Amino acid sequence: MSELPDSVRPLRVGMLTPSSNTCLEPVTYGLLHGSAGAATAHFARVPVTRIALDAGSDAQFDPEPMLAAARQLADAKVDVLVWNGTSGSWLGVERDRALAAALTAGTGIPATTSTLALLDACTAYGVSRLGLALPYTRDVADAIVATYAKEGVDCVLAEPFGEADNEAFARIPAADVARQIETAATDGAQAVAVVCTNVYGAFEAERLERALDIPVFDSVTATLWRALDLAGARPSWGGYGQLLRDGSLRARIQQVLTELLRATGADRTTFRVDLPEHGLAVDLTAGEALRPGVRSIRRDASLDQRRLNTVEWLEAERRPLVQPHFRDAPHPPQALIDVYGVRAQMLSPVQSGGALTGWISVHSMRERAWTPTDTDALATAAAELTAQLPR
Repeated sequence: MSELPDSVRPLRVGMLTPSSNTCLEPVTYGLLHGSAGAATAHFARVPVTRIALDAGSDAQFDPEPMLAAARQLADAKVDVLVWNGTSGSWLGVERDRALAAALTAGTGIPATTSTLALLDACTAYGVSRLGLALPYTRDVADAIVATYAKEGVDCVLAEPFGEADNEAFARIPAADVARQIETAATDGAQAVAVVCTNVYGAFEAERLERALDIPVFDSVTATLWRALDLAGARPSWGGYGQLLRDGSLRARIQQVLTELLRATGADRTTFRVDLPEHGLAVDLTAGEALRPGVRSIRRDASLDQRRLNTVEWLEAERRPLVQPHFRDAPHPPQALIDVYGVRAQMLSPVQSGGALTGWISVHSMRERAWTPTDTDALATAAAELTAQLPR
């Protein structure tokens, strides 16, 4: 996210904040140092003091106080609204989706929530198994595990801290939060989420990601990232973990691949790209979209991708490779056929500065004659992904 010209005011993010939260405001201000003045955050508080599963606690998250606070933020002409709280993680994601829709209907301003932001981060990074670092009591933690499972995300739960007093969450030492994140990064977790906006995890993410070799999605960071992204900005600054640096690029890649899957009726679409400044290399996919029941190839780094016959063909020809079957050269790796069941594919080069930076793959589990509609969709996707690459 580059600095804006003097004639353009900073983007304004309106945040609805739990009244007893003392963490998210200073952390958000700290994170915004990376925006070089391109965005500012503005807060309105709503009464939230206790996190539990009884009916009285649920009433804290009724939409009317949030709508009233949102209307006040609208007076400041904010560009986006967020409920900077994770209540949807235990009360249900549909409740947050309805809240976001109500905020937009009541103000005309695009809106999201912390829980929706965390799920968007999981989608962008292809996370289907998520470690959880939580301050809550065990029954709330179990409700969060059940909620995320309904969204297609299985969870690895580190022992929660067992707190119910929302103000007390921010008094948990950051070092203890870091140890909890490390505990959650086990048993096949593909990322860890700190699910609470009143816990100091944001400034631990960068160090822990290097040590654990998986993303750490802090709720405060995720909320700011998604708010900026929803407002049309593309946050991309370092120092606070992968999500603020790479999340918007990953999300765009995933969006393009999902549309390409739909347009072609294929079984799998992937994008591989060498962008070391964004932690991306072709041996692992930068994104993948799948038909239900199709095996994921996202985390298989067993092949030297640049040495494959089909990729060497792309390097030499610099044009799409359309294969209705694999009886003719160039032949794909046998593992693509034997392990992943691919019987036909299209590949398209994606170039930057004259180099083959990456390529798109469109896979079919049966032999098929690719149509002009299919090849046009591939060309559109290649153009869109080329436009997303850093200049």
